[in-house]
Amino acid sequence: MIEEPTDLLIAGCFNRLFRRQRNVQLIGGAEEPLYLPAAGARPATIRYTRNYARSALHEIGHWCIAGEERRSRTDYGYWYSPPPRDAREQQAFYAAEVVVQSLEKLFATACGVRFAVSIDNPGDAGVLDEKFADAVAQRVEGLAESDLSARARYMLEGLRRLRCRNRA
Repeated sequence: MIEEPTDLLIAGCFNRLFRRQRNVQLIGGAEEPLYLPAAGARPATIRYTRNYARSALHEIGHWCIAGEERRSRTDYGYWYSPPPRDAREQQAFYAAEVVVQSLEKLFATACGVRFAVSIDNPGDAGVLDEKFADAVAQRVEGLAESDLSARARYMLEGLRRLRCRNRA
């Protein structure tokens, strides 16, 4: 049986690819995900939740999407409305997350991690979730690798190599 890569393997892959080249590091063990821009001698830091491989992939997706200006701000300057959310807030969440979770799905498939959409609003199960899952799936189907940022393509290649090593 092929094991799913652990968060540490994914973080190691990311850090080999980007630590020196982009002055950024990926570290697990956080209670909540957080992005901190570089400051002085400290590299930019992406913190993902606990030891969850999917959280690592999700946070990498945020970083790959964020432009230079966003990467200069804590948490990329995004708002976050914690659950429970009303219908309007949940729709805004879905709109912001469809691209990130599409990348997360590509990354998960590349390295052999099981993927499921995250609605991040436990009380909001139902039709909207199915529509969101469909939107993520359609976005992934419509994506060509040439549509991805250079950082996302580079990460995707690294994760594919990680999966090949994991199979050996």
